[in-house]
Amino acid sequence: MTNNENGTENAPYMHEHTPRLDWHQHAPEVFKAMIRLDAAARAGVDPKIAELVKVRASQLNRCALCLDMHTKDALAAGESVERIIQLSAWEESKHFYTEKEVAALELTEAITVLTDGFVPDEVYEKAAKVFDEKELAQLIAAITVINAWNRFGVSTRQSPGHYTPGDFK
Repeated sequence: MTNNENGTENAPYMHEHTPRLDWHQHAPEVFKAMIRLDAAARAGVDPKIAELVKVRASQLNRCALCLDMHTKDALAAGESVERIIQLSAWEESKHFYTEKEVAALELTEAITVLTDGFVPDEVYEKAAKVFDEKELAQLIAAITVINAWNRFGVSTRQSPGHYTPGDFK
């Protein structure tokens, strides 16, 4: 047992798992291409919206590494703790977000959870009303790219907790 800052006893944390595979070392050209694709997809996307989208997609995909990374990046970029906390229940907390952010979150969920079917017309149309075509294309690209990163992270079981904001910028 260890003592916390209040002097009460806490059970020790569970041990950290080891990644299954350092995929970026074994497929460095794919990793470099993903970095370039990520940068291209982010171009023109509002940075706050980009981080909210990355956190929400990572929550849905249960990618611990990306949650760690993008939560830290969002906080470093000035995002509030409150808005990050509310992301998992954004539909009940819409008053924390702008109309554009809500449209981006709806689109993120529709693109991320394809097992529910196609991206509904009403979700797409709502996003198309608040984003111009170039912004919408970039947003769709950013959502697609974070989903790809999530799949690398969860399939190779990358370990969270070691990222410092700006490490990969």
